[in-house]
Amino acid sequence: MAVSLGKSPDRMRIKNRRKRYLDLHPEYFSAELELADPLLYDRLIRRFQTAAEREAEGRRKGYSGVLEADLWRAEAKVEALSNPSSASLTTYRRGRDGEIIAEEKGEMPRDKEEGEKWWRDEMGIRFLKGEDKDFEYEKVDCQEEWDDWGTEGREREEKWFEEEEPQWVRGDGGEGEEHQGETGVQDF
Repeated sequence: MAVSLGKSPDRMRIKNRRKRYLDLHPEYFSAELELADPLLYDRLIRRFQTAAEREAEGRRKGYSGVLEADLWRAEAKVEALSNPSSASLTTYRRGRDGEIIAEEKGEMPRDKEEGEKWWRDEMGIRFLKGEDKDFEYEKVDCQEEWDDWGTEGREREEKWFEEEEPQWVRGDGGEGEEHQGETGVQDF
């Protein structure tokens, strides 16, 4: 592992490293990420799961994992009820019997695939911003191994070609210089 020495990496390099990490580690978006935002997971993923899929997920998590997710979701609902967010896809209100009822506002995904895409997009943006409290960003941010040297090399080369002025246009040969070979006609 090569640690970046010298000055700390700039914000753009850090985001590029994080993006590359996500591209190479799709397992980051596993069901365990549900606890990062249980309400969003509920609205984008769980609502489209079949009973069999929920049961399989429950078996993977185990009883304590299911209980933990349910507790986090319940606490998040209470928090959303007392402190509504304008950025949230869903608002909450109390029902007649005291239950917490979700009310969708705005656009919601139409199917399972769209819900998963929205989930990955939202969690990816949070990861790029550094908002995953359980992730150790230093492992990515300070490691040159996450730099995409191929892309950076192409970008530097393109910039060089854009800034480079052909020698024959500059006229390095002095005044009255006769240019040969730039007529478009083949010289023999």
